[in-house]
Amino acid sequence: MDEDKNERAMRIVDEWVDEHLDKSDERPGYGIYVVWQCYILGNCKWLISTTLNDGMYYEVTYNTGKREYYLDAYKKFDNRCIKA
Repeated sequence: MDEDKNERAMRIVDEWVDEHLDKSDERPGYGIYVVWQCYILGNCKWLISTTLNDGMYYEVTYNTGKREYYLDAYKKFDNRCIKA
């Protein structure tokens, strides 16, 4: 994938996080990292997370046909093992 698209996807998440931080608190330092990425059906997709302890993760999709990015922000509520 194009490095510029990777950087843009991470910047989109950084901007979203910055918009949603509590403005009454000092801005915390945090990192952003790509968990997974792929190119599928003409679209680039990333799963991105941060080092903030907030349970959030983000899916960024780049539609190559329309040249548009889409952001989905998710909150992780549970992680459990279900035995077969």
